[in-house]
Amino acid sequence: MKVAFITALAVALVHIASAMTIDKIIQYKEVPLVSPDVPSHIDGYRIGFITDIHALPSDTMNAMVDKLNTKGLDLLLLGGDFPTKGKAPERALEILSQVEAKDGIYGVDGNHDNYRTLFRAMEKFSIIPLTNSGLYVREGFFLAGVEDLILRKPDIAKAIEGSKEDDFVILLSHNPDVTMLQSTKGVDLALCGHTHSGQVTLFGIWAPYLSFTKGVTKYGQRFMKGWAKSMDGVPVYVSNGTGDYLPRVFARRQVIIVTLCQE
Repeated sequence: MKVAFITALAVALVHIASAMTIDKIIQYKEVPLVSPDVPSHIDGYRIGFITDIHALPSDTMNAMVDKLNTKGLDLLLLGGDFPTKGKAPERALEILSQVEAKDGIYGVDGNHDNYRTLFRAMEKFSIIPLTNSGLYVREGFFLAGVEDLILRKPDIAKAIEGSKEDDFVILLSHNPDVTMLQSTKGVDLALCGHTHSGQVTLFGIWAPYLSFTKGVTKYGQRFMKGWAKSMDGVPVYVSNGTGDYLPRVFARRQVIIVTLCQE
């Protein structure tokens, strides 16, 4: 009994220590996507992916911009759930618009966003909103984005309808569940957020909230973090996100940097 108590106490203390230290620090995670479908002219293409900012302070976002401007980004994608109070969404987008990305900045809305307010602010700072729509970023490279699954009506087929069969297609969606509810045929990579890696986890391996409720995702641990698959086998990458609404425990804040690589 005493050993069990000491063990439980040690585990609790480790998790508290993680929440108070490393989980507060943003990780800039390099994620290679190696695929024969990557066109040769975008081999080595670098994409920054930021999602779930929530109430992240301006000074933290400014530091994030400075860091990303050392990463040689070709594209920046924003995955929804921005600050919501007063002028906060506009201020956040003003800061993020300073990221240097050769092919621009694009974003979608999340379940905490008023999409009308958000998209007006995006357009003010030359960030292009994607709302069941897509466009060519470069020849043979198509970017699509869908509306939030909880508040609106995402439509993957409509978002990618302007692409061609041989294009490399990236789908941006706040909520990964849409990739299980709709066909992702024609998509090569989906980038998502929303789950916060479960927010509170056991050593980053298991997130109780994702297992015991369906409030965030209906698919349990499937979309906790990192690589997953859509219902038809397309790679889905789920970021932990950068902000929070509760303390993070072994669910470190992340900015993802995807590098496209020819196989």
